[in-house]
Amino acid sequence: MNEMNELELKYLKTLANQYPNIAAASTEIINLQAILNLPKGTEHFLTDIHGEYEQFNHVLKNGSGAVRRKIDEVFGNTLSSRDKKSLATLIYYPQEKLDIVLQEEDNIEDWYKITLHRLVQVTKTVASKYTRSKVRKALPKDFAYIIEELITEKAEVSDKEGYYNEIIHTIIRIGRAPDFIIALSNLIQRLVVDHLHIVGDIYDRGPGPHVIMDTLMNYHSVDIQWGNHDIVWMGAACGHLPCIATVLRIAARYGSLDTLEDGYGINLIPLATFALETYKDVNCDTFAIKYNTDYNTKDLSLDMKIHKAIAIIQFKLEGQVIKKHPEFEMDDRLLLDKIDYEKKTVLVYGQEYEMSDVDFPTVDPADPYNLTPDEEQVMARIQQAFLKCEKLQKHVKFLYSNGGLYKIHNSNLLYHGCVPVDENGEFKSANVDGKRYKGKALYDILDNYARKGYYAKNDPIEMRRAQDLIWYTWAGPNSPVFGKDKMATFERYFLKEKETHKEVKNSYYSLLDNEEILNKILLEFGLDTEKSHIINGHVPVELKKGESPIKCDGKLLIIDGGFSKAYQSKTGIAGYTLIANSHGMRLVAHEPFESTESAILHESDIFSDTTIVETSFERILVADTDIGRELKESIKQLELLLQAYRDGIIIEK
Repeated sequence: MNEMNELELKYLKTLANQYPNIAAASTEIINLQAILNLPKGTEHFLTDIHGEYEQFNHVLKNGSGAVRRKIDEVFGNTLSSRDKKSLATLIYYPQEKLDIVLQEEDNIEDWYKITLHRLVQVTKTVASKYTRSKVRKALPKDFAYIIEELITEKAEVSDKEGYYNEIIHTIIRIGRAPDFIIALSNLIQRLVVDHLHIVGDIYDRGPGPHVIMDTLMNYHSVDIQWGNHDIVWMGAACGHLPCIATVLRIAARYGSLDTLEDGYGINLIPLATFALETYKDVNCDTFAIKYNTDYNTKDLSLDMKIHKAIAIIQFKLEGQVIKKHPEFEMDDRLLLDKIDYEKKTVLVYGQEYEMSDVDFPTVDPADPYNLTPDEEQVMARIQQAFLKCEKLQKHVKFLYSNGGLYKIHNSNLLYHGCVPVDENGEFKSANVDGKRYKGKALYDILDNYARKGYYAKNDPIEMRRAQDLIWYTWAGPNSPVFGKDKMATFERYFLKEKETHKEVKNSYYSLLDNEEILNKILLEFGLDTEKSHIINGHVPVELKKGESPIKCDGKLLIIDGGFSKAYQSKTGIAGYTLIANSHGMRLVAHEPFESTESAILHESDIFSDTTIVETSFERILVADTDIGRELKESIKQLELLLQAYRDGIIIEK
């Protein structure tokens, strides 16, 4: 036997441990072949959630309208629109809806009977896409046997209706109806969406990123493409000081320091005490807070002091990184040393501008990037709080193990920001560690360093360099997740001239309708230009200005979730999500979400317009997906094992 065959034989012998005879191998081949012919599972794409957990939760529960479409499919015109709405709300919020029904319904037994029948019918339909064993794995333990009985066609029972009615009657009689309704509703939610993609930006602005992360960690199947706001939190969890300062500054700016204190239990008293003492008699008007309705305005004065204190610390720490890494090509961001305190001006790009505020008690004009001993002490204590925060570390580990800077899945290319290009559509390079990288290689090297920044604990020098690159990925001019020439934070705080606030987007964004360039990107990532799509987050689509999220005839889709309330006045809607199922792809536009309470009480759903991006004339099967490719490979290996048994090369057990 030559070496290749020996290796193959070794592999087949290992496989034989799992399938020890012809019968076992044959059964598995038949099973896998059957799975290949099932309809492809539904994929749900969400992006730019920005801490808005109530809206995220609702869109997750309604599957961007997938639940409602299933209800329409099952009941057609046999149910009124109002009844369909009620049923949908019950599926999204079973416990809360039941509480209301129990108070209002006169004949609760009748309501249970009708509702259970309806839920069983919907469950049957959503389960029909999967193998029985996959459905079995999803069933809630307490009711697994009963649900399986109710949703499985029983050819041998002559009075089927009587059989099913009797089961439902017994459930009601023994007082298990409410629990059973909750179990079925959760099962429907679980089966309607097979896999979830989060295309970046879970963190910053909104109040509940920690709640969203807990939800994702309990979700049955999910992947995450890191956005720039996730990256900066990952850097903060690594203990990188400029990233920590940035996270704190953004939280202060949006009035969401509670997220850090209550959500993650990070002690901010050292920072608050420092800000109160150091900025006691200092004007902090420039550092207003962009708060929403649940912000407690009694904290306003203190939060403005914290906001100013941490912003100055951030500018100093960033300056240190930029000076340490000339290859980042970010010297234009070194502005603390360009301030003339006499004239109250600053030199930006060689031009002098008047500053609205130069009252910086901790900045030494002779050495402006040096932290004062008090600032150093505050940052050291907060750094320890970030490193020792169990919940944050658990969430960030989940981002690393389930995420990356991009993903290729079922011939779609998913990334948050862009592939940096110049105005001619040529890939732009960035200097990483003395070498230049562009296109896919730039994504790969930055992804690699993002991991080293967290995991290379045995090599502290390498780890620190990697953490500086995490910060570059957040704000660097050629970073694919940032996609702008600069972050004009300093100018936005201190200069009133709007032209200095401008952050120029990478040329990628003006070339989104250029098919040649999109094809070039797809080829760069090894994808078929005829069948593939790019799915992109990061940039809110301004529907009010007539922008469309569908670019280049559907080759590229920008689905910024627009969840962030900070953007909704700009976009006119609450963004887009995408559903890809066995019939094709549909883009869902969302109206702004009022509240969970309103969704339950008024049964108000939030998806509105649906645009069909692509329809497949034949249903897309599992065989046409990435999993299908793996299953075909397994079938091939099992057929070789079968042959080896038949030829007597391997003996059956």
